[in-house]
Amino acid sequence: MHDELVDHLTRSTTLDKGEALRVIQDVLAYFDETTEDYVRRRHRELQAQGLVNATIFERIVADLKYRAVAPPELTLRQLRRIVYG
Repeated sequence: MHDELVDHLTRSTTLDKGEALRVIQDVLAYFDETTEDYVRRRHRELQAQGLVNATIFERIVADLKYRAVAPPELTLRQLRRIVYG
């Protein structure tokens, strides 16, 4: 699976075939996270850094635009519902 990408990574980096495959699997797993799971995880991470919700939600809105498959734009209300139910 992903043989062409594994070959590319082994040619363009110092990774061996097994390492390249693990990197690909890690990246795919990271981007496989649902929007809701991502929002909850980022909220917890940013809250742990001491940020307040207004700043957290602004940052999450900005971050979501750069996901591999960007979800539809979410309002602050939708973000709060994801986090708090």
